[in-house]
This record gives sequence, structure tokens and C-alpha cells, in this order.
Amino acid sequence: MIRLSQAGLVIGALIVGTTLLAALFGPHLVPGDPFAQDLSRRLVPPFWMEGARAGHFLGTDQLGRDYLARLVYGARISLGIGVATVITSGLIGITLGVLGGFHGGKTDDLVLFAITTRLAIPLILVALAVVSLIGSSLMVVIATLGLLLWDRFAVVARTATMQVRNLEYVAAAWAAGCSRGWILTREVLPNILSPLAVVATLEMALAILLEAALSFLGLGVPPPLPSWGLMIAEARDYMFFQPWVIMVPGIALFVLVMGINLLGDGLRDLLGVQRT
Repeated sequence: MIRLSQAGLVIGALIVGTTLLAALFGPHLVPGDPFAQDLSRRLVPPFWMEGARAGHFLGTDQLGRDYLARLVYGARISLGIGVATVITSGLIGITLGVLGGFHGGKTDDLVLFAITTRLAIPLILVALAVVSLIGSSLMVVIATLGLLLWDRFAVVARTATMQVRNLEYVAAAWAAGCSRGWILTREVLPNILSPLAVVATLEMALAILLEAALSFLGLGVPPPLPSWGLMIAEARDYMFFQPWVIMVPGIALFVLVMGINLLGDGLRDLLGVQRT
């Protein structure tokens, strides 16, 4: 009998996998152009509503752009931002956490001070301030989120490193004359990847939500790039008359974030990672 956690893992993997396939191959399969405007076809309803037109499966937006094409292209942007943010924040947080947990002493004190300082900073307010001062672009959003979301990686990496640094295989590596860098990269880091993989899924979901929030406020991915958050922002003026224009990207964002969280919960149970 399949347990609930296993079912969640399968469902999450299917959602994330389907979104990833759509992001990679969807723009080549969807006939519409996400940037082509046709004001004579503006706000065409999707296939389940009266007035739908052939060639626009999910209808069109206020500028006549194909909604399915923009939704698929937006999946590429959302996943790209999530992955790039996780890589950036993971490199920062894991490096700090492993160094602090392995060395201890003043190094660990500095790492704890950095983590505490980061936790004292209001995340969304700093992101809004940085993007508004520098200007909104895809790279600015990725860099801003990557530099703000490393604290959870650091906390988990530090705790896991402190648990393994005194184990037998680390002592054996010291006795064999291995260098400190070898021990950190070949002995410690591979044995703490399980909890870090779970953290990566949670941070990816958070990064996607934060990007959508910034785009909704006009400070995220600049138009005409079809970010899901930007699609929601552009649709808010029409939500009372054509509610589907805000429901389609909203449901897509909800399903993707739910799938990533289900995948993370399933990985946690599968890898035996304890809650902290």
C-alpha cells in the first residue's frame, strides 16, 4: 500500500517533471508566439467558454497574445529563476555552513553572526528596495534572490557538518594524511547532501513565489517577458469581467509551487531527513 508521503512524492515529481518538459520543449510545440500582438483577437476566451477561437487553446490576453504560449514560456522563466536562485544561494549558504560547522570557534561565531544578520533583514522589503534602485531585469532578480535566500542552506549545512565532523570516516581521513580541503569536499559534503536536497526544493518554491510577487508589483521580470507574476499583474484590471485571465496563471503558479513542496516533503521522508 502506497503511503501518503510516497503518493505526494510521485505527484510532486509528475507536476515538476511536466512543468520542466513544458519549459524545455513547449515553446517548440505550441504554435502561438508569446510576443506576437493582435488587437483584433484581444481577450479571446479559452476553449471551455463561449466565443473561443481555434488556435488559441487558453485564449488571448489584453494585447491579443496567445495565453498558452505565454504560459509555457513563463514556466521556463519561473523554473529558470528558481534553479538559478537555488544554485546561487546554495553556494553561499553551504560554503558558510560547512566552514562554520567544521572549524567551530571564531569561524563558527562569524557564520552565526552572518546568519543572524540575514534573518533580521526583512526579505521582501530588501528585495523591493534593491530591484527598485538598480532596475528590474531577469539577472537582477536572480542575483537579488540568490543573495537573500542562503540562510536556510547555511543553518542546515552547519548543523549537518557538526554531526559528521567527528565520525569515524572523517577521523580515518585525518589519520591517512588527507588535506582539509579533501576532507571537506570528499568526506563531509557528500554525506550532508540529503538534507540540503530537501532545502533546495523549499528554496526553489520560495524563489518562484518571490519572483511572482516582485513581478506583480512591477519590479520583477520586465515586460514583454511572460512571467506568471507579470501575467497576473496585467490581468488584474480585467479580473471582474474576464476572470479566466487571472485564474490561468494563478492556478499554474499554485500547482507548480504545490508540486515542488510535495516533492520536497517526499524527499525528506524518503531520505530520512528529520524536521528541524
